[in-house]
Amino acid sequence: MLKIPGYMDGPLVQGSAYLDDPLFWPVHLGTSLRGEDAQRAAFGADRDAAMELCRALSAERAWPVFSVPLCSGHTIHVIYRNIEGEHGVDYLVHHPAWPAAETVAVDDGHFMGPGMAWPELLSAARQPATRGIDDPDARLLLLFPTLGDALLPDDASVALTAALAALTVIEEPAEVAGMLLEKQGQWAPAHWRRADGVWINDGGHSYRNPGNAFALPRGRLREISNALNCGGATAHRTSG
Repeated sequence: MLKIPGYMDGPLVQGSAYLDDPLFWPVHLGTSLRGEDAQRAAFGADRDAAMELCRALSAERAWPVFSVPLCSGHTIHVIYRNIEGEHGVDYLVHHPAWPAAETVAVDDGHFMGPGMAWPELLSAARQPATRGIDDPDARLLLLFPTLGDALLPDDASVALTAALAALTVIEEPAEVAGMLLEKQGQWAPAHWRRADGVWINDGGHSYRNPGNAFALPRGRLREISNALNCGGATAHRTSG
């Protein structure tokens, strides 16, 4: 079994085999595909097969883990937390020098986030990797549920549409991309800004809003911000 420092002692297993199934992606993005129209557009005639896959991903005997390495040496771990009555997906960041991983977003009935702005999501997706998940489209879709950004660029749908077209059998990827960007995560889209060199937001449920009592420590906020914003990805945003 896999171990992630500081994370609960569950039956963690590599989930990379799921990435080859085109239905994995709409299942993974399910909480951002709210409403019957979005479900129909994403799953089409494959709804029953998708539900079967969802049950496999949610099996309590095995918690799939998907690891996205960053050029800074940090790794984002996406974990299907399959506890009876407490199912959800946890998004953690860890560095070998840290005693424990830090949670940046939680996708479940008691959601926490957002964990990333759009430029950070794109930066994390496109960073080169020699291990873990290295496909930029897979990284983009895998991390998409952490998104919460009130100021999306005009071309956001282009990148998301391309990823959906490359990895899924969705008939109208542009339509589904628009739905995903409209809903984003379970939280309200947040406004992001740079304060003292650290990218933070105003989300009431976000670990990256220092105004929240449960926010990550300042040092962790800075390190995570630098790791996600490799190459100054959000330099165009207003600083404060």
